[in-house]
Amino acid sequence: MLLIELNVNPNMATSEKGLSAALNAKTEGCGSETIVLAHGYGTDQSIWDKILPLLAQNYRLVVFDWPFSGTINNKNLYDPVKYSSLEDFADDLITLVNEMNLKTVTFVGHSMSGMIGCIASIKRPQLFKRLVLVAASPRFQNSDDYEGGFSSSDIEQLLSNIETNYENFASDFASSVGDSVNDLSVDKFEKSLIKMGPRVALSLAKTIFHCDCREILGKVETPCTIIQTTIDKAVPRSVALYMEKKIKGEVTLEIIDTIGHFPQLTAPVKFVEVLKGALTS
Repeated sequence: MLLIELNVNPNMATSEKGLSAALNAKTEGCGSETIVLAHGYGTDQSIWDKILPLLAQNYRLVVFDWPFSGTINNKNLYDPVKYSSLEDFADDLITLVNEMNLKTVTFVGHSMSGMIGCIASIKRPQLFKRLVLVAASPRFQNSDDYEGGFSSSDIEQLLSNIETNYENFASDFASSVGDSVNDLSVDKFEKSLIKMGPRVALSLAKTIFHCDCREILGKVETPCTIIQTTIDKAVPRSVALYMEKKIKGEVTLEIIDTIGHFPQLTAPVKFVEVLKGALTS
């Protein structure tokens, strides 16, 4: 069970001053509303590059890299012991938002960052105006009453592949969850995975694929927009429907007609259209 503590852990290394610099945080654009965009497993802030120019004229945009990203200069910033759960990342998010003096932001969380945003919104609801959960999942592993997309054997095989032949894993996993018709999403994800490295990839994959955040959904009161693609092999539509049903607050589910786990790459114009709709709702 994931336990939500009300106080950020003061002993975490990532709570030190200068977290925004350590995480390569950048601000661009202008406007009265602030959007914080958080990337998922194996990627970095460049995953948002195709949509930023479409938003910068009307919104203040904040992007950053999680400690596991291959673009982080301090390779020791990601410590598997200190980042043993998604809650630890949520603490970083809260620290980052406070440090940058951001108020009532719209948080756009891709993949694992969706649940990170949910956890952070429970801890500090006043920081968040809306959550936009992009290809997010509270649990990737199937169970008797839940379809997460991966069997236990699928997950063990995935972890084994990371450990035994990382470059093959990066290629196969990128091809599987990206859009094979859209070489950009596959190529970009593969290169980002390789840059992240096997040590970090294995530790983080264990955290993500063994995590079960389903019980927190009933505590999320911040309004949410769920963005799902037509076909996502990493996160089936059943997951989006499950979250729509279980989240306590107001929820809107938007399906973008594209294939794969990265709608911000494969359908950027439609993605921005849906995001703007969420911001004005």
